[in-house]
Amino acid sequence: MYDVIISGAGPIGLFLACELRAYGVRTVVLERREAIDPTLKAGAVSGRGADILTRRGVVDLLGDLPSIADLMKGRKPGAGSLQAKTARDGAMPRGHFAGLWILRGGSSTLSAFVLAPQQRIEEGLEGRARSTGAEIRRGHAVEAIDQDDAGVTVSVSGPDGPYELRAQWLVGCDGGRSVVRKTAGFDFPGLDGIMTAYQAMADFDDPEFAPMGWHRMPRGLMVHGPHPQRVLVAEFDGPPADRNAPITREELEAAVRRVSETSVTVTAVHSVTRFTDNTRQASTYRRDRVLLAGDAAHVHPPFGGQGLHLGLGDAINLGWKLAATVRGWAPADLLDTYSAERHPVAERVLHNTRAQVALLRPGPRVDALRDIFTMLAETPEANRLLTDLMGELDVRYGGTGDHPLTGLYCPDLTLKTAAGDTRVADLSRRAGALLLDLSDRADVRDAVRPWADRVEVVTGVASSDDGEAGELPDALLVRPDGHVAWAGSDLAGLGEAVRRWFGEPAAPAR
Repeated sequence: MYDVIISGAGPIGLFLACELRAYGVRTVVLERREAIDPTLKAGAVSGRGADILTRRGVVDLLGDLPSIADLMKGRKPGAGSLQAKTARDGAMPRGHFAGLWILRGGSSTLSAFVLAPQQRIEEGLEGRARSTGAEIRRGHAVEAIDQDDAGVTVSVSGPDGPYELRAQWLVGCDGGRSVVRKTAGFDFPGLDGIMTAYQAMADFDDPEFAPMGWHRMPRGLMVHGPHPQRVLVAEFDGPPADRNAPITREELEAAVRRVSETSVTVTAVHSVTRFTDNTRQASTYRRDRVLLAGDAAHVHPPFGGQGLHLGLGDAINLGWKLAATVRGWAPADLLDTYSAERHPVAERVLHNTRAQVALLRPGPRVDALRDIFTMLAETPEANRLLTDLMGELDVRYGGTGDHPLTGLYCPDLTLKTAAGDTRVADLSRRAGALLLDLSDRADVRDAVRPWADRVEVVTGVASSDDGEAGELPDALLVRPDGHVAWAGSDLAGLGEAVRRWFGEPAAPAR
């Protein structure tokens, strides 16, 4: 019997498999597709998603990545393009809100973008998952589930016919139309869409038919670039009649012509997808031994590229907690904190994507709203708030103590250790918990020694050029997902925090 079955070999399911295998959890991933989905999806990851991929070393698996300048070379940027905004301001924005390149600040100390298509990220994650011992079965689809007190039985259709698999836990990472969510009885409340949109990689008889960038047109929204073949068009006159119907070249061409107000011809379609702006979220992410992550737990329009980093945040939060439960050292309610912590984060994303759709609609009334919104967003406080909101950079989970860092994502500090300089990002590659002893205190190290099998102690001095070193406590207890569970300069609360997140020690404290 497996420990965990994951349904879905997209980026979230594959990342979760890597997290579980870091703890030796017996994991199998079932995916109905025979190969990675070639459909155009996220072209980059920003914000917390970029941090997560960097801290787990996934970016190193992707090879040489292009820059925005590489993609824009030889192209004329429109007024609504990232390149034009960068030229005007002298610095590249960290993202956009409803096509407004207004995001500059924020809390992350790592890369603003990982400019890699989702398929490339999936290739890297699948290679890592397989190399660490995860079993990945492509062409195998979950059809039904039956759970009891001891585990979950999954009915699977595979290339050689139907069969059953048994595991302690099942995680649905199988997308917005999740079979796991439906068969396990999760509710999925939310709002229906009002928009029909197409995103495509295509060839055009006139590659310069529209300037690069975001353009609100009288008939809808037009986005061209940053890749010259990439186009997105949206019309706000209702959702698609049938989202599952094949998309023809003629259908895409007609939509592009209507919105762009040109007679451009689509000469070839390399990839195209149709979507709407429905927003839905499961009321809870756990029903007994079945859990949800990524789009299986929440759906929203892709504006701002939040879907991928939201799902990665789910996976990195769930992975170590599920592994601890399988391994038997998790506190009784640890797994319940997954839904409690991640549900509000996705709820906020659904809320801001609804606001973005409202700001993207055509018409002079919305023009006025966008003008006022842009003016307000240019203020430093509002800009930081929006940047953190879009990048999931200000998420604070529960923790022990009242230090300002408690619950937040740990800064990527440079530490001077006896073994040489290292960074928190480098230490995080092992996917374990950390006790950062920043003042070389034996009593701090002794306090967590009984948990040596779960918490790695690193003694070092934070570099003075980090900008945050003067505000740091003597020690930080960092969860495997990168969030600070405890921070302080006296030991009050440290023992409580270690037990809260990592259970009772394997051996009695001495």
